[in-house]
Amino acid sequence: MHLALLDSTWDWLQFAAARLPELWFLTGQHLVLTGISTGLAVAVGLPLGMLASTRPSWRTAVLAAIGVLQTIPSLAMLAILLAMIGKIGTLPATIALTIYALLPIVRNTVTGIEGVASDVVEAARGIGMTRWQQLRMAQIPLAMPVMIAGIRTAAVVGVGIATLSAFIGAGGLGQFINRGLALSNMRLILLGAIPAALLAVLVDASIAAAEWGMKPGRQSARRGLKTKLKPLAVASPLLLFACGVFAAFGGRSPNVNAAGPPIRIATKDFAEQLILGELMAQMIEAHTDLTVERRFNLGGTMICHDALAAGEIDLYAEYTGTGLVTVLKQPVESDADEVFRTVRGEYERRFGLAWLEPFGFNNTYALTVREADARRRGWRTISDLTASAGRLRAGFTAEFSARPDGYPSVRKAYGLDFGEVHDLQPSLMYQAVATGEVDVVGAFTTDGRIAAFDLFPLADDRNAFPPYFAAPVIRGELLKRHPDVRDVLARLAGVLDDATMQRLNYDVDEHGRRPSGVARDFLVEQGLLKRR
Repeated sequence: MHLALLDSTWDWLQFAAARLPELWFLTGQHLVLTGISTGLAVAVGLPLGMLASTRPSWRTAVLAAIGVLQTIPSLAMLAILLAMIGKIGTLPATIALTIYALLPIVRNTVTGIEGVASDVVEAARGIGMTRWQQLRMAQIPLAMPVMIAGIRTAAVVGVGIATLSAFIGAGGLGQFINRGLALSNMRLILLGAIPAALLAVLVDASIAAAEWGMKPGRQSARRGLKTKLKPLAVASPLLLFACGVFAAFGGRSPNVNAAGPPIRIATKDFAEQLILGELMAQMIEAHTDLTVERRFNLGGTMICHDALAAGEIDLYAEYTGTGLVTVLKQPVESDADEVFRTVRGEYERRFGLAWLEPFGFNNTYALTVREADARRRGWRTISDLTASAGRLRAGFTAEFSARPDGYPSVRKAYGLDFGEVHDLQPSLMYQAVATGEVDVVGAFTTDGRIAAFDLFPLADDRNAFPPYFAAPVIRGELLKRHPDVRDVLARLAGVLDDATMQRLNYDVDEHGRRPSGVARDFLVEQGLLKRR
């Protein structure tokens, strides 16, 4: 057992070492994001706490308002700010982290100042100190340990919450966690989680060192080692932040051969999207002078679409049925050519976005069950589930549960109401049905795990789902500046059929291969890239 643990630890360390440059960069991003948000929270929270402590009429209102903001789930807060600001990336993430850091700072400031003994305050008043002098010279120094404890709590919590910021393209160690969840790769999850935990300890220790450095010591003619170290201890949080800035921005020189800014390519958060993102990125890098910025695992459909429409990204792969129903709010249509004509025309008219030629495969939804259950109960179509639906447990992705072309469309077309419906990550959904945790899932027909887990997709006999042909969607403005991008991506048109896409997905999901490697091998196989 100990040998197995050592082997797995050594394997993970080798895995981490191979990704050391990216780990260094994302750790720097994480530190910068946490440092800026904590600094802003200190700048706002300390004066607010002091004001609340000196004006009891404000105290309840201030703490209640900040407390209410704290109760909003972090992912919901990010989504709300994303909708309000209309931008992905560091701005909404920084605002969210600042809001979450306020409560411990304000509350500890109020508690610390109000906890100063009343006789101290009376003595200060008795020697003629003004209210401001009492606060500055007596109460704040005595309350400082409690106030710094609030800052330490805020900073540590910020490190943890910052991992969710990758969901909206803000970077940081959460990118590893997002990728790991999308690919069912525990090593990637740990590659984000372990450094984040260590970073939280390091941040807490640096603030504790600064607190120690600020404590007054006895005056002595001889300056000992501790006395000499105090200035360094006080500066340790700033030194740590400077390391983060260097890791995130230092040594990143632009490509002198690049023709203008990079092409920002985004993906949603599952394996197929990562593969498609790599196919497009590698083709652009190989056949143009442009560089590519990968903003992968960005989140769901509307995050990607809104970012594209707002000019925050330049390109991502979308599905025709998703564009028709989820983005354009059109009714379900079963004719593939008509769906493509509709989304191409409406996207151009409404958003100035261009649909390029599809990759060739149709990744439609399919209600999927265990093959053994299908044989035993004679299930072949979705209609066959009608009689037993109330006794079945369903597991769907969050998007499938809410999207009009997902579960709502199934309920409308078939009158199905499952006994239990659970929201699951795509990577967990297949495991759940294979192990009997749920009975039905809303699978993707090109997913290699259907065959791997002996699952059976039921025929959509009432056409509840539209066709979902994947295609690049790109900003029209970018195509005008770089018309060669259209020509390069046109070489990917029709190169993928359903079986091929399922095989590529299987290589990533089950064999644990990197999407970048799978994409490159496919492009070489097709003669679209030269073999190294």
